Amino acid sequence: MKTIVTMATLLLLMLGIPFASSQEKAKHSETELKALAKIQQLGGLALDLAQNDDHLEVSYQQRDQKLTDECLIVLKDLPKLVNLNLRGQDVTDANSVHLAPLTSLTRLHLENTKITDKGLANIKGLVNLEYLNLYGTAITDAGLVNLDGMKKLKNLYLWQTKVTDAGVARLKKVLPQVDVVRGFELPKEEKKPEVKKDAPKAKDAPKAKDSKKKDEKKK
Repeated sequence: MKTIVTMATLLLLMLGIPFASSQEKAKHSETELKALAKIQQLGGLALDLAQNDDHLEVSYQQRDQKLTDECLIVLKDLPKLVNLNLRGQDVTDANSVHLAPLTSLTRLHLENTKITDKGLANIKGLVNLEYLNLYGTAITDAGLVNLDGMKKLKNLYLWQTKVTDAGVARLKKVLPQVDVVRGFELPKEEKKPEVKKDAPKAKDAPKAKDSKKKDEKKK
């Protein structure tokens, strides 16, 4: 009897393989599937967050061409998009406006992009962000004001930006839970004053003359 049950279970599992793959497709709407296909066509990578989780992550980090508006506009058709990686891509203040509708995002990589304070104004409505990487951008203290509404923000990377200690202190008062990483900078070495060499003493002069005379005698 146990053998029959085991064989039946195996058969169900085998039959369940194609069924599971059809379930994978059923997790996303037709609009989402079209958007995912478009992202891959544009050189992006789109994946489910996990096998049993239909939330999505998209990365254009590996794209070897200039990032276009089309790459970002298509993202609005993914309401379950939570992770977006635009590291090193041509994200500007102008095209960052297409990030504004992506309110489901929890992680956003903007490191080494061209975004500035003006562009941060376009993402201030992404209040579900828990992770934001702005490393290597031209962000200043003024731009941090746009992050004040991100009450869920836990990790903020500001290494090699124009943000100062005063700017971080102000943000920490508004968002005390956020961990701000500004990298590690070696302390500047103080320049040591140059030591002036003493001029040759007068008593050394005769010695120099004597040595010349000895050299002439040898010749």
